[in-house]
Amino acid sequence: MCGIVGYIGPKKVVPVIIEGLRKLEYRGYDSAGIAVVTGDGKLDIRRASGKLRNLEEVIQKSPLEGAYGIGHTRWATHGRPTEENAHPHRDCTGQIVVVHNGIIENYLELKEQLQREGHKFVTETDTEIVAHLVEKNSQGGVPLEEAVRKSLHQLRGIYALVFMSARDPHKIVAARMGPPAVIGLGENEFFVASDIPALLEHTRNIFFLQDGDIAVLTQSGVRVMDHDGKSVERKPHHVAWDPIMAEKGGYKHFMQKEIFEQPRAVRDTLLSSISRDTGKTYLGDLGLTADQFRAFDKVRIVACGTSWHAGLAGKFMIERLARLPVEVDYGSEFRYRDPILDAKTLTVCISQSGETADTIAAQREAKQKGSPTIAICNVVGSMITREAAGSIITHAGPEIGVASTKAFTSQLTALLLLAMHLGEVRGTLSAEAAKSLLEEFARIPHKMETVLQMEESGTFESLARQFFRCTDFLYLGRGIHYPIALEGALKLKEISYIHAEGYPAGEMKHGPNALIDENLPVVVLATRDESDPASITLYEKSVSNMQEVRARDGIVIAIVTAGDHLARSAANHVIALPPAPELLAPLLEIIPLQLLSYHIAVRRGCDVDQPRNLAKSVTVE
Repeated sequence: MCGIVGYIGPKKVVPVIIEGLRKLEYRGYDSAGIAVVTGDGKLDIRRASGKLRNLEEVIQKSPLEGAYGIGHTRWATHGRPTEENAHPHRDCTGQIVVVHNGIIENYLELKEQLQREGHKFVTETDTEIVAHLVEKNSQGGVPLEEAVRKSLHQLRGIYALVFMSARDPHKIVAARMGPPAVIGLGENEFFVASDIPALLEHTRNIFFLQDGDIAVLTQSGVRVMDHDGKSVERKPHHVAWDPIMAEKGGYKHFMQKEIFEQPRAVRDTLLSSISRDTGKTYLGDLGLTADQFRAFDKVRIVACGTSWHAGLAGKFMIERLARLPVEVDYGSEFRYRDPILDAKTLTVCISQSGETADTIAAQREAKQKGSPTIAICNVVGSMITREAAGSIITHAGPEIGVASTKAFTSQLTALLLLAMHLGEVRGTLSAEAAKSLLEEFARIPHKMETVLQMEESGTFESLARQFFRCTDFLYLGRGIHYPIALEGALKLKEISYIHAEGYPAGEMKHGPNALIDENLPVVVLATRDESDPASITLYEKSVSNMQEVRARDGIVIAIVTAGDHLARSAANHVIALPPAPELLAPLLEIIPLQLLSYHIAVRRGCDVDQPRNLAKSVTVE
């Protein structure tokens, strides 16, 4: 969850690292620090609590320059977010520094051992013990990478670690076990970072370290070895992301920009995988044969947070089109309940970053029990894609805002494509029905653009003015719209800090009715697909729920289909969307919920892109 950047090359090192950290600040913003080795071979460090701008102010007051260096933005796990606990951390001699993303589980045991041996500790963190271990294992002029390798055998936990030593100059050593570490290959310059956006300005040739890898970066190149010291080869990938995609591009916030990028993200994810002429899906690297797909008798989806909500919507898609039973699990709970899996179960793992620790652990549990896994992910070469039999890559581009938006709609797109593929292979979705659905699917990006045009009318700003002081919101939906209600509530609580709850509308009478009064806004998803009798039934029942809310003086904000009259008459406020088939409606419904959350958070003065206590990529349990 922390941001790491390391650089060795001809450029001025401090600007390269600070700008890289700025690209990664969404990963952690409790404190920040930088260490460089100066031209005369000395280590120089600057650190600050709080956001990266505080570190920049420290550097402005006390400048530093170096030949190479490492930097870090922290999301606190062990120890308070203070300057003292900020990375990089040093050993007793002040000659070795380390930055860390992850958790060292046996740090107390190691700390006590090192203290008995005379080591002095000055922080509350688990990371500091790693610097002292490397100091201990460096005695006698041992090269830094060998001291690191020996130290790693004593650690228990997960980590991305990056080291420098003034005693072994012109070298950066990185190691991975769990959290991501990506190596960037430039022209006579080399980088290490915890995520791709930090590197895009300098190079698009990258490779991810795998668990157990140790990389040694020098001015002449990068070599990789395993924990036993054996050399290994890692094939570079060319990242297609444009660096401009990671900039705000005139928008006030990254989240706002990414909301407006959704039509493009959905279009790119969709059109890369279909033939509108034949109505067939071409998902490419799924790694499983048609016979294997036909042999599956159930599907498990594992994910966390927003991706879990996408998985819930995917359940409706797969069961409708492929007629396979689907269960959706939280990645954080999956392996602890001894799930029942076998070779006839397809496990679908969803993660924007591809490095979500809980989802990777669930994936490994599924594989250990014999279940083939498919990854839905936004990052080629990430851990979850490497461990899967095959992958569906979403084409959202870099998502910087901590609250996910375009990754969610891209995941919905990928799940519907997977559902169609399963239906085609298993014979439950006819060629005619598939072609018709794809025709409607291809119209969705334009319809999303139509929904986004409502921003110009001030609809969402007006609603925000009325409701930004509320302390609670309730979101209701039925069927496939229920996961969208959950996601809408999550967006509001993430960025505005208003308590919000998503609920199945049919369960109102079983508890939530007690909450309704004249101060409670209730957002109801009440769209309808005129060609689908089941959709009309759900719609009519949702209108009844709206009337129940109004009867108790609640405030109804209804998301309806254009031309609707019945729901409109039961609501206080109405947002009308273009008509869409039932399985495609979520791609339109989520946009007004995102925009409502965004404008409420802005009006409350919240940090939209970097909400408190959260990080973009959760790479620890």
